[in-house]
Amino acid sequence: MSIHKGTLYVVATPIGNLEDISRRAVETLARADLIVAEDTRHSGLLLQRLGLNVPMQSLHDFNERGKTEAIIQTLLTGRQVALISDAGTPLICDPGYRLVQRAIAESINVIPIPGPCALIAALSVAGLPTDRFLFNGFAPERGSARRELLESLTQFPSTMVFYETPHRIADFLSDAAVVFGAGRQACVAREITKKFESIYRDSLGNLHQLLAGHPEIQRGEFVVIIQGAVEAEVRSRAEQTRLLKILLGNSLSVKQAAAIASEITGSGRRELYKLALEIAQNMRAGDDQ
Repeated sequence: MSIHKGTLYVVATPIGNLEDISRRAVETLARADLIVAEDTRHSGLLLQRLGLNVPMQSLHDFNERGKTEAIIQTLLTGRQVALISDAGTPLICDPGYRLVQRAIAESINVIPIPGPCALIAALSVAGLPTDRFLFNGFAPERGSARRELLESLTQFPSTMVFYETPHRIADFLSDAAVVFGAGRQACVAREITKKFESIYRDSLGNLHQLLAGHPEIQRGEFVVIIQGAVEAEVRSRAEQTRLLKILLGNSLSVKQAAAIASEITGSGRRELYKLALEIAQNMRAGDDQ
């Protein structure tokens, strides 16, 4: 007699306020044969509050590769498994991708049980455009790598969303103000749905000054939402690119082209030097083909 495959439920749990858990999520967790949690101690408290007594198993960044196959075998025997993270929707900057990928490969039914998600909650109250946005997760910890990422997004025309940690939030806002300009509008959402929930909306420069000057509000989990490049900024970049291509095409060095372009456009020489260097490298690559 063949055994029907089980189902993997991807269950969103509260990011702070326990009242945010849905009735469907509670019912799904109660029916599960196994709950796979990022941290069983943390999630055990949630289950205790809900009055549930279901077997649990940990699945986090350091053991997901090793534990995934055993969980898949559990599903293949017909048992029901619920995947949860410490807070919010699993897989959104949380473990579970390998498990979901393997379940799909085995034709195991994967069902989402939607609910809280910090990035969506923050985006809905940021006061910035939401029709298109780019979620970047956590920016690199190293300053140089972080600035490189931000610089690659200076001309991105839609809203950008980042997660940040307490010990990096001030440095992140400092780099963002330099790269995007201190006047670029942004929102910092702190401790969403929790006791000390705070929403700050202002320019990047002012937001950096606020948090840098008040260490007490650097505590907690952060969502940073940054306005995309406005049309004038995109147009200015296109004009700078065209001018630099002409200058470089007349055999000027990157340094000379950046200096002349700076005098003509009034833009910063350092920014134009980086753009000219990128253009020169692309031009050389085209010549080599």
